[in-house]
Amino acid sequence: MKKLLIIMLLQGTLLSQSVIFNKVEPPNWWSGMKLNPLQLMVYGKNLAGSEVTASGKGVKILKVYSTPNPDYLFFDVEFDKNIEPGNYTFTIKNGSSSTDFQYPVLKREKKEGGYGFGYGDIIYLLMPDRFSNGDKSNDSVPGYSEGVNRDFYDARHGGDLKGLISRLDYIKDLGVTTIWSTPFLENNTFRSYHGYAATDFYKVDPRLGSNELYREFVKTAHSKGLKVILDHVTNHFSKDHPWTQNLPVEGWINGKLGDHLPAMHHKQAFLDPHGDSLTINRVIQGWFTDYMPDINQTNEFMANYIINNTIWWIEYSGIDGIREDTYPYNHQGFMSHWAKTILDEYPGFSILGEVWTGEPSFLAYYQGNSKLKTDFNTHLQSLTDFGLRDVLYNYLEGKKDFYHVYSVLCNDYLYSDPNALVTFIDNHDINRSMFGAKEDLDRFKNAYTLLFTTRGIPQIFYGTELGVVGTERHGELRANFPGGWEEDSRNAFTKEGRTDKENEIYDFLTFLIDLRKNTPAFHSGKLTHFPPKDGVYTFFRELGDEKYMVCLNGSSEQKTIPLDHYTSQIKGYTKATDVRTGNKIMFSPGPVININSHGSAIYKMEK
Repeated sequence: MKKLLIIMLLQGTLLSQSVIFNKVEPPNWWSGMKLNPLQLMVYGKNLAGSEVTASGKGVKILKVYSTPNPDYLFFDVEFDKNIEPGNYTFTIKNGSSSTDFQYPVLKREKKEGGYGFGYGDIIYLLMPDRFSNGDKSNDSVPGYSEGVNRDFYDARHGGDLKGLISRLDYIKDLGVTTIWSTPFLENNTFRSYHGYAATDFYKVDPRLGSNELYREFVKTAHSKGLKVILDHVTNHFSKDHPWTQNLPVEGWINGKLGDHLPAMHHKQAFLDPHGDSLTINRVIQGWFTDYMPDINQTNEFMANYIINNTIWWIEYSGIDGIREDTYPYNHQGFMSHWAKTILDEYPGFSILGEVWTGEPSFLAYYQGNSKLKTDFNTHLQSLTDFGLRDVLYNYLEGKKDFYHVYSVLCNDYLYSDPNALVTFIDNHDINRSMFGAKEDLDRFKNAYTLLFTTRGIPQIFYGTELGVVGTERHGELRANFPGGWEEDSRNAFTKEGRTDKENEIYDFLTFLIDLRKNTPAFHSGKLTHFPPKDGVYTFFRELGDEKYMVCLNGSSEQKTIPLDHYTSQIKGYTKATDVRTGNKIMFSPGPVININSHGSAIYKMEK
């Protein structure tokens, strides 16, 4: 009996020490990738001290990293450039115990068209949970923290990928060229609808759909001539991610739950000649919120994980660009390396950095090839232009006039490429345009006329084309699109389902979108502007033989503009045609333009 007990104990000990494989990330790779070698992260049990071998021609294990946590294993694998697609066997061995797993190496799919977005594009930002519900069966998913409750503004409302795919024709008909959606990753956590607190970096949230459905969304969008921008987060994840309870390695995150630095928002610290490194460290290491652990990008394993994950999503889905969330809160050295690695793998790819500051002198630092820091390159082509946004929103509120727009654009000398900035007035984090304008349609139209005719790449927020007002609450400004749910009383995706006022706004914006998209002078031409006079801001856009004049009255009175203020720009031209009305003006003798209160005029110059 005693002997049997000893045998059973030994068997139990051996069993408890058996190597167990649960999953590997990235879950697959592709032949012919430039990123090589690749670091794989294995999840399992009793992995500490293990050896890894590979079978199959063209694959080689370079190094295995044993960490104190036996539930994780990292190893570097090198694939031959011309490795044959297929499943390759990796064997993890620890003492007398071993286990195999298959690792797929896929053939790369040829992407139709190039990567990236540019001057000629117009971006439509949407939030899938609030846009359209195409699959009611995934409104509630077992094991996930929240189901649908449309009566509560901060709950999930049920929009999903199927709903988005079903509305792609609406988006195309609107005239925009590019879709930026807030994140699709699994957010099995508190207030999960917004998508910015991931609990799995390789999985689409099942309440939105699946990985395969996301890829279908991208392909369908491409088939309709629409580009797709992935909203990406390298700065943080959810406290409910499995990592938080079992960190892969020490230093995986900055601090820990209940003992971490708070958020610090001094983005200018990276450019401050008088600053202390402690301030920069606090910006980088502070947690954005208490429920979002801050990623430590100086940890080599985490750094590799982020790069591998980003490239995996680009290759898997075929997206055209990335919008990088909370960019300044990341480690700047790592982010530069991250962006360069992506661009080396995908030349022409676009990365838009969210830098929430209205100061052009601080904002310009973050653009690639910055004139303000020549010994460091972020490799970001584009930035969110909060400088222009702030003064346009202040105009809508009645707090500032167009002179402040003029002043902001005078700072364009700071940017390496001001035409690549993404311009906007509202988005998912800030009050809607109509809210700021207190539903003043004239101010609204004036602001968007400027947005679509000045420099930069314009972005509009879903529902702006209807004049959605919202409130200051995030969950309410992120309103449901009327008609996105079968139980809705009307369908604003159709002309018949919109009110007269909504159709007026829709028609106005689609006119501007069409003008912008099909007029090279507006998206790629030279901008020449004049200081506002009597509240009227006038500028010209010119490219080749095309030239346009834009006049905006930012005052509450009708204004008469003598055109002799702009003789340098109208010289050689005899007349101009109002692109909205078709009315013509002659430049001689002594012409004037009358513009209504908070009105505008766009003229095509003619010789």
